[in-house]
Amino acid sequence: MNPSPSAKASSTKMEWLAGVVQAGPIVLGYIPIGLAFGVLAQKAGISVLNTLLMSLLVYAGSSQLIAVGLFASRSPALSVVLTTFVVNLRHVLLSAALSPFLERWRKREIAAFAYQLTDETFAVHAARFASGTPSKAEILTTNVTAQTAWVFGSWLGVVVGQSISDVKPLALDYVLPAMFIALMVLQTQDCVQVGVALATGALSVGLLLMGVGQWNVIAATLIGATIGVMFEAFEIWIKKRSC
Repeated sequence: MNPSPSAKASSTKMEWLAGVVQAGPIVLGYIPIGLAFGVLAQKAGISVLNTLLMSLLVYAGSSQLIAVGLFASRSPALSVVLTTFVVNLRHVLLSAALSPFLERWRKREIAAFAYQLTDETFAVHAARFASGTPSKAEILTTNVTAQTAWVFGSWLGVVVGQSISDVKPLALDYVLPAMFIALMVLQTQDCVQVGVALATGALSVGLLLMGVGQWNVIAATLIGATIGVMFEAFEIWIKKRSC
């Protein structure tokens, strides 16, 4: 027997509510970071409309904060585009990890999901998919709720930024490094990873002191990642030799 329309509506509402609940921890983080982005964007001379459009269309926290810093330093447009592109390449890996769970989705549904995929929503969805397959309504509601919080935080930051004459005492420019440090700490699992992370940080500072400029982080990241892959390959080779 097919469920009645009222039962279907009630089930859909529960799925929406579950999606909002799943996004709760993300919302708590997105509003303050979005606020920081809005303040920095306002101080960089970016209009309110363009600030909100960036959060609506680009919707990539780390890249948006990087872009604002590059805009503030009057970096060339090509540098802004290439830098944010490289930073967002990780989304290829995130989407590839979740793609097996979306095989039965329609293309427009996958497009909507991919558009709102972030590091934080990826973590939530990966955990949910591991314990079962939630409904599409729940998954998409989680994404919409998260982005709504980000856009609201951005708008709030623009409003607050108009009443702040100097953002340096607030140390808002440290939001992006702090966020990446937190992500790095959560992902380091052994001494090799810690060593590679510290070496990459030292290399980035060294390149900056050598006058590399805005590209120091990208260059250090590529070199550090290469070293990390070589270490892992060497460890695998040692284990095979000892077997």
